[in-house]
Amino acid sequence: MALINIKTKEVQIKIVYYGPGRGGKTTNLEYINQAYRDQIKTEMVSLKTHDDRTLFFDFLPFDVGPIKGFDVTIQLYTVPGQVKYNATRKLVLRGVDGIVFVADVQKEQRIKNIESLNQLYENLDSYSLDLFEVPLVMQYNKVDLKKAKIPVLSTETMQADLNGQLKAPAFEASALSGGNVIPTLKEIISVTLASVQNQLFKEVF
Repeated sequence: MALINIKTKEVQIKIVYYGPGRGGKTTNLEYINQAYRDQIKTEMVSLKTHDDRTLFFDFLPFDVGPIKGFDVTIQLYTVPGQVKYNATRKLVLRGVDGIVFVADVQKEQRIKNIESLNQLYENLDSYSLDLFEVPLVMQYNKVDLKKAKIPVLSTETMQADLNGQLKAPAFEASALSGGNVIPTLKEIISVTLASVQNQLFKEVF
């Protein structure tokens, strides 16, 4: 739930990039950080281990200006992909307002994508949250690997595996080159802000 400060007229929104290990979550945030460098006033924090690119979170405040008289700041986080860090994944999801699920289109990652999504359902449930009710965008990352003759899953298969019931907005992407990284970001901001505005209306009125 967004943090709303009526006195200071500030709203803080939390968006989490979730998905299997080495799927491209951190790469998304690194690209965004580079693309919007002039608009970002603080450094991105990245804690890494030898076997997982992100141990805890990447933190990226993203100012989108006033909405209904409130100043809005968006914080972007990633979770560690490795299963053994699930306690940290769950911790990062606390207070989440919107989620980008970054799936890896490599055929060898198909099961890990599904397992990660199932775990997301479980982790949200521990906070009494339903993924069907949380603003969500799907990103099918690494589509550029097809040019390198690496076996990848079709978008139709990814949709059937991960988005058949959720029916969230979905993007093919190449986070490494920035392909559809910004459209993914803009979409999750859009759907999350729509949700938060409803909450803001209830808080204020």
